[in-house]
Amino acid sequence: MDDAPKPVEVFEEPANLKFLRMLVTILTGTMIAGLIVIIALVVIRYSDRTAPLPDTITLPDGATATAFTQGPDWYAVVTADDRILIFDRATGKLINTVGIRPTP
Repeated sequence: MDDAPKPVEVFEEPANLKFLRMLVTILTGTMIAGLIVIIALVVIRYSDRTAPLPDTITLPDGATATAFTQGPDWYAVVTADDRILIFDRATGKLINTVGIRPTP
């Protein structure tokens, strides 16, 4: 028995397989470039935008703000005495007060 390694045969790829491999490589590169462009456009578009905040907020007497949030036509302030004060964005007037019940 001869344990000598057998010579490895090298096969030439068919032309259509080479073409398919080239197309897949080009498609992969195009998809990566497109994704980078989309991410860059999103970052450029939204990086300079800041949320519009009111200049001043007049709270009821004795209220101390602990948090702030906003919606499209309202903004809300959470106070230290467990209330949420909801204001109209256009007029700045208090439109609703919601009491928060602390968890035991």
